[in-house]
Order: sequence, then structure tokens, then C-alpha cells
Amino acid sequence: MDCIFCKIAQGELPSTKVYEDEELLAFKDINPVAPVHILVIPKKHIVSLATIEAQDADMLGRMMLTIRDIATEQGLDENGYRVLSNHGPDSGQIVDHLHYHILGGRKLGPIG
Repeated sequence: MDCIFCKIAQGELPSTKVYEDEELLAFKDINPVAPVHILVIPKKHIVSLATIEAQDADMLGRMMLTIRDIATEQGLDENGYRVLSNHGPDSGQIVDHLHYHILGGRKLGPIG
């Protein structure tokens, strides 16, 4: 598979890891748009929210809890943070692997 996030999850490409367990990996974005910009991915290749399956539900729930915990560890819980996931080319999705962006560390403008 030629997925850059799969290669990062398998250790074939380097990343600055923030969190890792059997199913999830979180690492710093190489092109941050905020002082804190962390990507959280499942190690299982899932293209986007449109392709999740019922058996992914437990992992996705743990992913949300992990996002919360990472935001707290990064000191973002007091002033707030943004969690964002793009789906498809019109949204700006660049890598076809489900991922969430945790953005914070400064006041973020409105979306839309």
C-alpha cells in the first residue's frame, strides 16, 4: 500500500509521536497551521468517515477519548481547541486515510 500514514504507523517513515497504542497513533503535523497541530490516525487503513464499518465503533470511541486526553496533555483544555476531519477532495483531504487534526495554542478563527 502506498499510504503515507500507513507507512508512518508501521514505522517505515519517521514522525514525532505524541501517543501510540495497538490501534492508534498520534503525531505532530509536519506543516502545522497552529502552535499545536497533532494528527490522530487509526493504524488500520480506513479512507475516511464514509468508509468506517460497524466493527470500527469501539476503536473510534477510543480515538475520541485519546483526542481529549492529548488535548489535555498539551494544555489546550482551558482555552479550547479544534478537532477537524476532512472527507474527500472538496474538503481539502490530502491523505486518503482517516485522521483527525487537533489544533490549538492560539485563538482560531471561525470556520465557514
